[in-house]
Amino acid sequence: MRIIKKILLVLLVLIAVLAIGLCAYIFHLKPKYEGSLQLKNLEKETTVYFDDFGVPHIYADSEKDAMTALGYVHAQERLWQMELLRRIAPGRLSEIFGTVALKNDKFFAGIGIEEASAKAIARLDKNSESYKLTQAYLDGINQYLDEGVTPIEFTLVGVKKQKFTIKDVYNIFGYMSFSFAMAQKTDPLLTDVKNKYGVAYLKDLGIEGEFNNTRIKISKEKTEEYTEISKSITAMLDQSPIPPFVGSNSWVVGPHKTKTGKVIFANDPHIGFSQPATWYEAHLVTPQHELYGCYLAGTPFPLLAHNRDYAYGLTMFENDDIDFYQEKNKANDASQYQTPTGFSKYEIRKKTIKVKDSSDVVMTFKITRHGPIMNDLMERLEKKNPIAMSWTYTREPIQILDAAYGLSHAKNTTDFKKAVSLIAAPGLNVMYGDAKGNVAWWASGKLYRHNEGVNTHLILDGSSGKEDITKFLDFEQNPSAENPEWGYVYSANNQPEAIDNGYLYPGYYLPEDRAKRISGILNAKSDWDKEAISKMIYDNTSDVAVEVSKNLMASLDNKLLSNNEKEVLKVLKSWKGTTNLEDVAPTIYNKWIYLYLKNTFEDEMGKDNFNLFLGISTGKQVIANQIKNENSVWWDNIKTKNVKETRTDIVSKSFHDAVIALQNQLGENVSEWNWGKVHTVEHEHPLGKVAALRGLFNVGPFNSPGSNEVINNLFFGFNDEGKYYTKGGPSTRRIVDFADVENSWSILPTGQSGNPFSKHYDDQAEMYNAGKFRKMKLNKEEIIKTSTKLVLKPTK
Repeated sequence: MRIIKKILLVLLVLIAVLAIGLCAYIFHLKPKYEGSLQLKNLEKETTVYFDDFGVPHIYADSEKDAMTALGYVHAQERLWQMELLRRIAPGRLSEIFGTVALKNDKFFAGIGIEEASAKAIARLDKNSESYKLTQAYLDGINQYLDEGVTPIEFTLVGVKKQKFTIKDVYNIFGYMSFSFAMAQKTDPLLTDVKNKYGVAYLKDLGIEGEFNNTRIKISKEKTEEYTEISKSITAMLDQSPIPPFVGSNSWVVGPHKTKTGKVIFANDPHIGFSQPATWYEAHLVTPQHELYGCYLAGTPFPLLAHNRDYAYGLTMFENDDIDFYQEKNKANDASQYQTPTGFSKYEIRKKTIKVKDSSDVVMTFKITRHGPIMNDLMERLEKKNPIAMSWTYTREPIQILDAAYGLSHAKNTTDFKKAVSLIAAPGLNVMYGDAKGNVAWWASGKLYRHNEGVNTHLILDGSSGKEDITKFLDFEQNPSAENPEWGYVYSANNQPEAIDNGYLYPGYYLPEDRAKRISGILNAKSDWDKEAISKMIYDNTSDVAVEVSKNLMASLDNKLLSNNEKEVLKVLKSWKGTTNLEDVAPTIYNKWIYLYLKNTFEDEMGKDNFNLFLGISTGKQVIANQIKNENSVWWDNIKTKNVKETRTDIVSKSFHDAVIALQNQLGENVSEWNWGKVHTVEHEHPLGKVAALRGLFNVGPFNSPGSNEVINNLFFGFNDEGKYYTKGGPSTRRIVDFADVENSWSILPTGQSGNPFSKHYDDQAEMYNAGKFRKMKLNKEEIIKTSTKLVLKPTK
């Protein structure tokens, strides 16, 4: 008995020691929010106040010191995120994840972001403020890398620490730019549809801009399997450890439409959800400069920001800045390709990709006058028909660092507009409002034109030169509006009005749902205040969805409806387009929409291409428009012989199937088919995909309001399961009121910190889901009262 007691005592002691050790390890891993520490290269003592949500308020005597401090505190919260982001563009994820990341690495290593970054850096003015402040920021990151706590992800995955350089900054911007683009997901699919079925099948897809009725107002022969490109790139972006940029809303209300006569600025960029979330907020104060901004991991200047003088943000322009070209090899000599002036040698590049726990992979790929050959970067794309990718970001001079610096340091609207003009890619709607009463938006991007009749949504002929770019537009021709007479500016990824003598710029614009809702609400009211704007930014209503629902019901064969089906129709007929947690109608509507799309398009496209189609702007645009065309060629199911299906056939079958599926999923009682039961969100960490680590790293799941293409755009993909897993949404919701700028509002999807042991890892998640806000504090006295204090001292 004594022996058993001794054994138990020893075991208890061991468990206690292990528990104490684990607690000490976890405590050791937490970010440092108070106390003091020494940093090299600081000129004077710098103070960082971390407020009640972990936002650092950095007070320094010089901007250089502030940037060094920013780099340090940013790294202590987001070093893992920085590490992942800097590895994507140069193709270095395989070094830490092994062969599972190899396809991703081959693609990104081949499209030329790293080479374009190197060219841009070689042209930099090393004496410019943008360069010097970037180096100070990187110095702060690297000091944390050397002296700070190693994130738990580094230990679990086995990451070898390496210094951050300015090339990492450019590579991060490069990945961001590529994730904004849409042509790589769309053009190959549409080309396949055209080649297989003819141009009649494209007419119902609105690829000439026919569906973009709510436009942003301006004040001034052989079938080829091309869809492998679309499928591969879409899969890579969907599976990326860093989410792609997707869409966004923003509106800036001028002084004549607000209660106080001051500008109110609102912005909520839409980005795929992840954990940690995309943005890191920080407030920097020096005698010369003050700015409260949202920063991408590993980048020194914020893309969203405000101070007491002005505010800015962005949405995706959705312009077409990638063109694909079918090249033609010389007969019997695959080392040469046809150009308008004869044959030219391919440029050959070689790259080595290091793979964890495996041998290195050596890549050899070709470059044409248009860009890299995609066939070399994708395993299943046939080599005999080379397709090149021409991308504005790698083709034009990259001035993104000076642009980001200029946006964050503008003294007036002229300075700000000049900074916007430096951005060749990605295409952005850059939104602006200031304390003087100015409101504006400018579309960034180096825009261009082709010959009349060239459809850039299809793969182009690379050999003749007839489908090459013929004209570049001056920045002054870009869509924009400055202090328009209607009193506000807005953007919801919808198409702008015509530019350059009636030219509707091609792009991958999203449906008019959000644009129509935003403009309608803004037009109806001229006494806006911050509280009203906060309700609008969380608006869950789609007027377009109500119209689509009516069109579906009008096309339905009402004969032989069951009692349950009649009850379902009754719910839809009374629907106001809301997508709140308790609503039943959106559950019915989205199931019906999915089956209508599936029964209409999958027979021609096939399962994989149909699923791809659902995720691109064309597939979203078609919902409200194709249903109106009784004579659409898509209604007929090509797999049924001797039968030609009609709109009524397809719509009715989809409705009956939807009701049966919902009964099987949610029960016979229609009133219990609540949207919150099927629409959920979970913020996934890359390591949270491992079941044992999910509880530690992931945030959620939560039942989620909102939907595709409402202002509160919490978007999802369709599936047979009938569960709508939210892929992304507003990456922040910001409201800046120049009548009370010290009490402007923001919210993040999860929290400031990327450290799972920090209290700020997920402390905003429930607030975000409920549509609540917190202050973006500017008042120093209030900041000090609600913050912990970390003093950064220069090394002696």
